[in-house]
Amino acid sequence: MSNDNNQATANHNTDKSTYTPPKIWTQDKENGGKFSSINRPTAGARHDKALPVGDAPLQLYSLNTPNGVKVNILLEELAELNVKGAEYDAYKIDISEGDQFGSGFVAINPNSKIPALVDHAAKNNDGEPIALFESGAILLYLAEKFGRFVPVSSGKARADCLSWLMWQMGSAPFLGGGFGHFYAYAPEPMEYPINRYAMETKRQLDVLDKHLKDNVYMCGNDEADYNIADMIIWAWYGQLVLGKLYEAAEFLQVDNYKNVQRWAQTIAKRPAVKRAVDLALKPIN
Repeated sequence: MSNDNNQATANHNTDKSTYTPPKIWTQDKENGGKFSSINRPTAGARHDKALPVGDAPLQLYSLNTPNGVKVNILLEELAELNVKGAEYDAYKIDISEGDQFGSGFVAINPNSKIPALVDHAAKNNDGEPIALFESGAILLYLAEKFGRFVPVSSGKARADCLSWLMWQMGSAPFLGGGFGHFYAYAPEPMEYPINRYAMETKRQLDVLDKHLKDNVYMCGNDEADYNIADMIIWAWYGQLVLGKLYEAAEFLQVDNYKNVQRWAQTIAKRPAVKRAVDLALKPIN
């Protein structure tokens, strides 16, 4: 090995910017970024805080982030149809203030993430109202409860809906927790993670664009085919291509995904969706 190579290797090995993981990870300092002050590697309540309960059968505890907007859309679509029993009260869980770690919220969602919903019109074996967390679970529960926006019979239509529903649940963490975090929230820009997650986000947009080339909605071409798969995907990817997330539209060249653009604009025009993205949420204090 030449002296130049030896020196280059030595410089690399002593470079302070190179991170070597320890044998055992501990949280010995804040990682920085927007949510660094509340992030911890532990679960559970951090303070006592009961949640308010309104008069409607459904009680939503959420925030108008993409994950929260998913449920907002379905509830507003049900309201648009005047579905009896789908009335709801909506309360704001301010994740920047740590509301998700209050004892009342943790009791209905041990994962301390929004959204969470309590159905006071349905009871479990102990006579307590049914609580749900995870946006996909909430959408599927409500759609099946009211028989709207989900195919109820076994077959291709239901299989397609469930497949795209689960696709979104599995894919969005790469968009939000991956691309969104490193592009918009990390304490400093880092080339490798931004490139990694930008590539995956664009691949996912290409999956959607190719699928929507032959489909008006995620699961078909008729108005009746609009369902919870569209709602759950639009909240993330529809808003992304419409320039509503992370100020990343130009960076990701979202205008190139013409079919996703057409689909996103179509759904954005729905009255229920317009209400859902700016839903009025009551304070929990």
